[in-house]
Amino acid sequence: MESFIAFVEWIGEDRAGALFGLLTGMVFGIAAQRSSFCLRAATVEFARGILGGKVGVWLLTFSTAMVWVQGAQWLGLFDARDARMMGVAGSWSGAVIGGLMFGVGMVLARGCSGRLLVLAATGNLRSVVSGLIFAVVAQMSLHGWLAPFRSWLAGLWTTPNGQNLNLLTLIGLPDEAGLVLGLILALVAIGVAVRAKMPVGTLVFASGVGFAVAMGWVLTWTLAEIAWEPVNVTSATFTGPSANTLMFFLEPSPALNFDIGLVPGVFLGAFLSALVRREFRFQGFEGEANMRRSMFGAVLMGFGGMLAGGCAIGAGVTGGSIFAATAWLALFCFWLGAMATDLLVDQRGGRLAAT
Repeated sequence: MESFIAFVEWIGEDRAGALFGLLTGMVFGIAAQRSSFCLRAATVEFARGILGGKVGVWLLTFSTAMVWVQGAQWLGLFDARDARMMGVAGSWSGAVIGGLMFGVGMVLARGCSGRLLVLAATGNLRSVVSGLIFAVVAQMSLHGWLAPFRSWLAGLWTTPNGQNLNLLTLIGLPDEAGLVLGLILALVAIGVAVRAKMPVGTLVFASGVGFAVAMGWVLTWTLAEIAWEPVNVTSATFTGPSANTLMFFLEPSPALNFDIGLVPGVFLGAFLSALVRREFRFQGFEGEANMRRSMFGAVLMGFGGMLAGGCAIGAGVTGGSIFAATAWLALFCFWLGAMATDLLVDQRGGRLAAT
């Protein structure tokens, strides 16, 4: 700990936060690119009655994050009660409405916000355009024209006492149950992976995505424990950080923090991974219809993610790993919205177009 304190004092708290975000992002970017992690892909596969590799990757990521985070908390390396997500009021209405919107949007855009960032780093121009739209709409929803509407929707139904709720506490389970549940889900994930004959490398990198989430939690919590100025205890998420990173390059005197390092870190990690694997290649939209579809999906994700309190990663994995109650509700709505959209738009729409 003394060497950690000395390092932070040497480079400064703000730079340390940005560096930790960069490192977390690079681990996430490399692991997500190598494993093809994507919530949208998992929900579509599940909606079509398949328990295959995409579901296995998502389950392994989610369970690994839970095991690492809950294990770190059990060892005293992290305390979820200090997380910013738990220290502010959660929105039940935001989780439902925003979660459904995000789920619809990620199917239309053919990727969740995190997946779009990873794909953009591999030369996918569709993801570049959709990702920029996502970031702009997220910023508009945070501080711009859409902010009053978002606040109104979020305020319709909130958690009591100005704080979020721990799902384990809410249903009467001890804190240790989180680690046990994570281990059980990990066994289920491994079973799905074995059944789908997933390569060992994919399993390792899928676990790496979950590890990156735990890494962010532990690093920001440790920094907050020694910092003179307040530090947000957070981890991987892409709604707020995408908006903040966009404004970082537009403001005259931007401030460094974890969020500002996270997004470039993911891009850099995925870019380097794609180069090493010789998978970097430029790709564009496949026609005007797909372009309109992706752009509209990005708009829904930008507003829905901000309303839900996080994206497929921020609420779905990062928030889920600390058992934030509204994050679990948002995650359920991500799945529900995505599966309904795949059924009505892609599956049913495809059948109607073929007749």
